[in-house]
Amino acid sequence: MVGDPIPVSVLTGFLGSGKTTLLNRLLKDPALADTAVIINEFGDVGIDHLLVEKASEGIIELADGCLCCTVRGELVDTLADLIDRLQTGKIPRLKRVIIETTGLADPAPVLHAVMGHPVLLQAFRVDGVITTVDAINGMATLDAHEEAVKQAAVADRIVITKTDLADAATNIQSLKARLAALNPGADLIDVSDPRTGYAALFECGVYNPQTKTTDVQRWLNAEAYRDREGERSVLEGHHDHDHDHGHHDHDHHHHDVNRHDTSIRSFSLKHPLPIPFSTFDMFIDLLRSAHGEKLLRVKGVVLLSDDPERPLVIHGVQQIFHPPTRLARWPEGVRETRLVMIVKDLPESYVQRLFDAFLGQPQIDTPDRMALVENPLAISGVKLG
Repeated sequence: MVGDPIPVSVLTGFLGSGKTTLLNRLLKDPALADTAVIINEFGDVGIDHLLVEKASEGIIELADGCLCCTVRGELVDTLADLIDRLQTGKIPRLKRVIIETTGLADPAPVLHAVMGHPVLLQAFRVDGVITTVDAINGMATLDAHEEAVKQAAVADRIVITKTDLADAATNIQSLKARLAALNPGADLIDVSDPRTGYAALFECGVYNPQTKTTDVQRWLNAEAYRDREGERSVLEGHHDHDHDHGHHDHDHHHHDVNRHDTSIRSFSLKHPLPIPFSTFDMFIDLLRSAHGEKLLRVKGVVLLSDDPERPLVIHGVQQIFHPPTRLARWPEGVRETRLVMIVKDLPESYVQRLFDAFLGQPQIDTPDRMALVENPLAISGVKLG
């Protein structure tokens, strides 16, 4: 591939949350010309645009130059086919890819398809995850469906839909508060705002193609992850043991309204001093191998001792991490290691202690440090404080 990697945005949201309505609105924006939209089945999505022609099996060309294509077997095959069409001239231009997931889908496998494939990494870059949440039914959906909670937790942008309907007015503030607690770093966007469009929803990755620079501070949004340890203390006590034996049916009415929320934690880790690459690499590798399924999303900028002037940027979803990249310089106002983590069923205090153990922080005594490093699976065997 010649030129910059093509940005890939994942559009997700629970059934009936307004994904397709938002997609149709976006595709009318001139800024999204030359966009490929990948969906599961044409019959499942009502595209309002005039269909010019069916260019080939599985590909539909829209009036504004956008393309719609269905997933051909694996998503990787579909993305590879788009690149082949671009290289052979069957597609004249391709500026962006939007992948719309099904309403029950976990966005993680979609991100894995791009981040974990060495060939696709040369052609594509993950821009961000856009999640739609219904203002009327959003609270009930989050209560009832863990998938909806995960979709909100991993998002870079959360679009609250149906806010113009009368019933939504009383729900929207409490819904926004709940979403902000689940995912402090995501921008909450009202779909009825006329400014909601390309500028609000896209270019939320670490790289800004307009300025040809990186915007680490905006991407991390680490300041949004305030310490809510007091709020979590009860939850950690409730969830840090065997889940199958900690709950009883008569408790569900009182405790399970937000049971999916309580398993999600969003927090940031900081360290002001340079870190040897091998130390940081071992920390990430151990966390990923022992608790990969629980790492919903990990972003970070790392101050390394071998080249303190050039920070390392990391981005991971569960066990799959994008190959780390080095920036040419530090962004203004940032010169320390900052990690932002969104996790499921993994105590913040455990991750902090594991991080401290690798860094040799004095607040952890030697037995606890060795227990964490040597046996990271035995969470319950370590004093979590």
